[in-house]
Amino acid sequence: MQSTTNRRVFSKEEWEKKLSQVQVDRRDLNLLVMNYLVVEGYKDAAEKFSEETGLDPGVDLKSIAERMAIRTAVQRGEIDKAVELVNDVNPLILDSNPSLFFHLQLQKLIELIRQGDIEQALKFAQEELAPKGEENPSFLEELERVMALLAFEDRTSSPVGYLLQQSQRQKTASELNQAILTSLAQEKDPRLPSLLKTLLWAQEQLKSKAIFPEMDITTGVLSDPPKE
Repeated sequence: MQSTTNRRVFSKEEWEKKLSQVQVDRRDLNLLVMNYLVVEGYKDAAEKFSEETGLDPGVDLKSIAERMAIRTAVQRGEIDKAVELVNDVNPLILDSNPSLFFHLQLQKLIELIRQGDIEQALKFAQEELAPKGEENPSFLEELERVMALLAFEDRTSSPVGYLLQQSQRQKTASELNQAILTSLAQEKDPRLPSLLKTLLWAQEQLKSKAIFPEMDITTGVLSDPPKE
């Protein structure tokens, strides 16, 4: 270890040695993994992980299966089915969250456009979504963005083509999943992503004091320390 422009320099070997000296409770790691599996809805994985570690998932596994079925329906573009399943779980979820319900209806409109059912899409937008847009400027803006898809012959390559990507379905599915978790008095966001953000923040802060091998959070691999 040496000093360069008032910053300490750590070789990869030195940094790995320091990391190996950090004591991490195995149970805490297992709880972190279980939290992620439960919140994201991986029922089978959570069940198996519970068997292997002896940890209690902390929730009824049936509720995970229900959430997974709802999320899968949205990810497949089956919005009416998703709404029906949500109402079976708890009809108040959508009744008490007009923004979420609007986004589900908006996703249904996107699916109609994706299928090329333009007549039905226009009718649905006029009868179901336009009245809500008149009451809420942000809703109207979102509706206009989706309707802009109709202005392009090649919709997928248009400036609003991202609405037809799977990531848009995933966004709607995640919003719905979080609402269901909130209704069940459960955490709506897994802890792991927050910890990874903290790691990135800590690495950035440390750069002002040291030159060290940074960790790639997607692989967990340490890079060679940058040269000053």
